[in-house]
Amino acid sequence: MKKNNPILHPILALVLTLAIISVSVVLTLAFRPLYYLDISLLNIPEDSGYSREEIRENYDVLIDYNLSFGGGELEFPSLAMSEPGRIHFEEVRDIFNIFKYMAAAGTVLSVAGIVFCARRKEYWYLKLTSILAVALPAALGLLVSLNWDWAFVAFHHLAFDNDYWIFDPATDPVITILPDTFFMHCALMILGCVVLGSVVCALVYRKKSRA
Repeated sequence: MKKNNPILHPILALVLTLAIISVSVVLTLAFRPLYYLDISLLNIPEDSGYSREEIRENYDVLIDYNLSFGGGELEFPSLAMSEPGRIHFEEVRDIFNIFKYMAAAGTVLSVAGIVFCARRKEYWYLKLTSILAVALPAALGLLVSLNWDWAFVAFHHLAFDNDYWIFDPATDPVITILPDTFFMHCALMILGCVVLGSVVCALVYRKKSRA
């Protein structure tokens, strides 16, 4: 292998790490089977009073809304929604849009950097990425394992500058079909995907460094 570029590799490692995290977030958002499984595991129909069909229908509309880039309003098929609730979901979609843009831009930049480094037979960025990509989930995973409720509330305080995320079931019954435990499962899936990306980078680096 040639001598590694001390500037390019850290930058590429950071870009690739952000791409892995962003893609993990978008994949988790789009992976509906996770929620479908939780409908039964978390007894959502019994706790919410809505049928399984109603729950899936309203959840699918919410996911379609968050996967879009804007231009349409959220309208639940059978759930009421307050104006603060509507504003909150708009803010949530804005956050997901950031991750979608980061995933797209990060993937393109990462592929360009990977191709460039491959031609030069330089792979140190993979080792750096594997370290970064596992260090961040490890820190977040520790917070989640120590106190999920605190981590959940802290995230909302950091992400939003209002308290519209504190839903009243009387005016925003959607909260009854979105238990906190489901969001914990989402967080764990994101962490798992990021760790998987870290492992892949480490394995590829190990193989290439021995070539």
